Amino acid sequence: MSNPIKILVISNYTNTISARPEAEIFLGLKQKGVEITIITEKDSEYAKKFEAAGIRVIDGLPKKKNCGKSQELIRNELIQGKYDALLLYNSKAISNGIKAAKNLPVKVILYRGYTGNINWWDPTAYTKYLHPRVNKIICNANAIQELFERQLFFKKGKAVTINKGHDLSWYEGIEKTDLTVFGIPDDAFVITCVANARRMKGMKYLVKAMDFIPTNLPIHLLLVGTGLDSVEIMNIVSKSPNKDKIHFTGFRKDGLNIVKSSNAFVLASIKGESITKAVIEAMSLGIAPLITLIPGNRELVVNGESGLVVLMKNPKALAEGMVTLYNNPELCNKYGIQAKERIKTVFNTQQTVEGYFSLLKELQNEVG
Repeated sequence: MSNPIKILVISNYTNTISARPEAEIFLGLKQKGVEITIITEKDSEYAKKFEAAGIRVIDGLPKKKNCGKSQELIRNELIQGKYDALLLYNSKAISNGIKAAKNLPVKVILYRGYTGNINWWDPTAYTKYLHPRVNKIICNANAIQELFERQLFFKKGKAVTINKGHDLSWYEGIEKTDLTVFGIPDDAFVITCVANARRMKGMKYLVKAMDFIPTNLPIHLLLVGTGLDSVEIMNIVSKSPNKDKIHFTGFRKDGLNIVKSSNAFVLASIKGESITKAVIEAMSLGIAPLITLIPGNRELVVNGESGLVVLMKNPKALAEGMVTLYNNPELCNKYGIQAKERIKTVFNTQQTVEGYFSLLKELQNEVG
């Protein structure tokens, strides 16, 4: 009988909702007999769940990228615990973890959930993802794996795609909420976007798309997130013939309830995504998605089956997608049903756990 797999994980689990897809991986691996220790914030909600499941938790999440104290903690734990693998999930964990693992037999595994900003000619890349000490890189989308494999001198097989899956049961208790509080009429067809204020989200193209919506249609765009009402965006809104149908909520804790109450979900990203959590959440809630054709997200939605996929940076195409969903309520409903089924069958957390387990078993069996 082979020895149980032993892993040391370093990640931040303070935000319970956003951390859930990742945290549930390790709860699943524990059930498969993997011995797990996690370095994180010990007062987080998931730290308590880990301990209840028999996972050892160490309070010592690195606070800066080059922290001697963190490196000493990690290295001592690696030596004493004789781990098979060290899994690193954020920039500070990666910087300190790689240094701590120097000349130790442990396999070093990094996580990458962003498409872009990896270049073989960039010296800083060799301090993290292209560091020769790294054994494997878990990519959250095929597009990220392809990005690594295009790099000169990058060893084929080092990057592997394992999507962060979701469990539909997480969304069973999400109730609808009243959207009229945002000035939206009862009979409106509401298309919601949940995003943060980053240029990669393509918000200006999304807001501009409302210019191409016939003014007699009750299509309303609801934007959920901090900072989306920037000067640039509000300037576009002010000139829109449908400016009264564009609504901003700011930051909301009930984002999922808002999405559940919507007719469709839209994301106009122009780059950088892997598979966006907000889109997966909408699909898990059975809400039809309208997204752009960019690396990463294009793997999520099958155009014409589980939603609509249009060209990026194309307001007119986004508008046409919105009108299509409005004009065809049965089709919109079908997309929502199929989107939910796609998460259940293709992007579920159990497949993620199995993918991790297979990778860890492979690395455990490697010699040297």
